[in-house]
Amino acid sequence: MKILITGGTGFVGTQLTSRLLREGHEISVLTRLQKGTESRVPSVSYLQSDPTQRGNWQSAINDHDVIINLAGASIFSRWTEETKRAIRESRILTTRNLVEGIDPKRAKSMTLFSTSAVGYYGFHGDEELVEDSPPGNDFLARMAVEWEAEALKAGEKGSRVVITRFGIVLGKEGGALSQMIPLFRKFIGGPIGSGRQWFSWVHVGDLTEAFVFLIGRPEISGPVNLCSPNPVRNRDFAKALGKILKRPSFIPAPGFMVKLVLGEFGSVILEGQRVVPRRLLKNGFVFRYPEIEKAIGSIVKKVS
Repeated sequence: MKILITGGTGFVGTQLTSRLLREGHEISVLTRLQKGTESRVPSVSYLQSDPTQRGNWQSAINDHDVIINLAGASIFSRWTEETKRAIRESRILTTRNLVEGIDPKRAKSMTLFSTSAVGYYGFHGDEELVEDSPPGNDFLARMAVEWEAEALKAGEKGSRVVITRFGIVLGKEGGALSQMIPLFRKFIGGPIGSGRQWFSWVHVGDLTEAFVFLIGRPEISGPVNLCSPNPVRNRDFAKALGKILKRPSFIPAPGFMVKLVLGEFGSVILEGQRVVPRRLLKNGFVFRYPEIEKAIGSIVKKVS
């Protein structure tokens, strides 16, 4: 198949591109980066443009069978009003422009995979959350609802739409672990706040395999949670990481300090969600890294 990926030069995008190439697909990546500013894969076609802006790039959409929309500004920073606007607009505008570019005459033969996040569900304490659980009402949840609504408009044109709600992605070249491992190696890692909050995560290898699986299952549409079937509490995640790195994991980051440094985003880290991938499991997907210790071990071994 011919696949177009937005956000294809990021942490998840590069891993997914590599995996889909091994599967034999033809890949095009839409990127805002100028040629020469990032490493490029010879067998991949690159389109240089800003997907938040309408443009000639939209005509290329209809040359593909599958669109994978990964674009979006990072949420891992202190949230100012300007940061929140960038987080929202990078997702909403890109998705809107992708859907707008789909020719209704081609729509029925196309699939749109549009990223969302488990933040869609908001904060529910220990409640187990699945794909038909209701959305929350904090900033991330409201933004995710709006983001998904833009993607679902492709369904009105006749396209298959799959909403992929990511957990926290763990991998060797980016994501949450790239920020945590240095702290633990300096003996200053540990749980955040109470450590009781749930941490819904996914190994990047399972994430990319899930896309391969879903591409081959045209009967699956709508929301799909892309996260491990075994979410863990934050303190247990810290314990597993400390064990693998042979470092202590008992030094907590006090909740008030997290909020002081990260502001509103600090609440997201201190609350968390307990999300499970019911639809993947129901349809027979098998996780290679379902347990947190095995997942971290495979990653740390590669970065050591």
